[in-house]
Amino acid sequence: MSIWLLVRRWAHQQFNQLNGRNLLITLLCYVGLSWLLLKLAGEQALTHSLTHFFYYLVVTASTVGYGDYSPETQAGKWVVALFVIPGGLGLFAIGIGRLATHFIGYWKSGLLGKRRINVENHILVLGWNNQRTLHLIKMLQHEERQRRHIVLCVRPEMENPLPGEIDFVRVVSFTDTTDMDKAGVSKASCIIIDNEQDDVTLAAALYCSSRNPDAHLLAYFTDEGLSDLLKSHCPKAECIPSVAVEMLAKAAVDPGSSELHHELLSTHHGMTQYAVRFPESASPTQISRLFTLFKEEHEATLIAIDRGQGVELNPPLDLAVLPGANLFYIADERVNNFNWPS
Repeated sequence: MSIWLLVRRWAHQQFNQLNGRNLLITLLCYVGLSWLLLKLAGEQALTHSLTHFFYYLVVTASTVGYGDYSPETQAGKWVVALFVIPGGLGLFAIGIGRLATHFIGYWKSGLLGKRRINVENHILVLGWNNQRTLHLIKMLQHEERQRRHIVLCVRPEMENPLPGEIDFVRVVSFTDTTDMDKAGVSKASCIIIDNEQDDVTLAAALYCSSRNPDAHLLAYFTDEGLSDLLKSHCPKAECIPSVAVEMLAKAAVDPGSSELHHELLSTHHGMTQYAVRFPESASPTQISRLFTLFKEEHEATLIAIDRGQGVELNPPLDLAVLPGANLFYIADERVNNFNWPS
């Protein structure tokens, strides 16, 4: 076998495997050969200065062709026509193609949830229940209004349902450390777990509680027994049971109850239930004073209080309110500027 055939076969193999290293070697060879051939052709104006040569090579290879520099000798024109322009066009096209492929791959990996999410203090939603999950995310987006990132973490093979609006991670298991690190489970400020299988929800809740005990953990269960089991292991977890049956019964006895509850939970229109913490800097007061303040200044209605011993609905007006208590109220929009007693 001739040496020329071996060289051709090696070059063909390298071109087919044109990775970053081989592309750089090819580019350096192209630049070196271009300078050498132009030098041998007597193109002094193009080769006497590195700046002039590099400028001419880039302008020519990219087909911009300003025309301020051009070959003057017959041999130089042949070199440019047969090597500099064809070689430059090929390398330019390959470079642009590789760059585009890299960006498309990066975008596609994010769409498929394969990238690590670099966020913190975010809301992490674990589980996918089609329209229910989409509705949950839309409500969170309305409530947060760009304050906290929302990260959806799922197990099914799917794409980001809201690209550009939320971050998305796909995992094999909600208890796999490597997978869950991609979703930033240890940096989340709120973790919402909602799956079709309650056992998956329970396992994910226990895992997340161990990884991030300071996060506000919420888990949705259809089986109230598993909800009690989680509370026994994670007292700080907030378990949301299924209330579909209770809602049916209540609406049967008191017509319109389901519409009332839907209105209070909806964040898109009408009066909605909100919560606010009575600040540590405020002076102790009574429900009567806060009730009047809420109504007169914000057209809001104070409906409940949590002093650390559970929620007390419709508290008596003379009930003492100490700093740190959670206050629940109904209003058209969330109030962010209460004039607390000092």
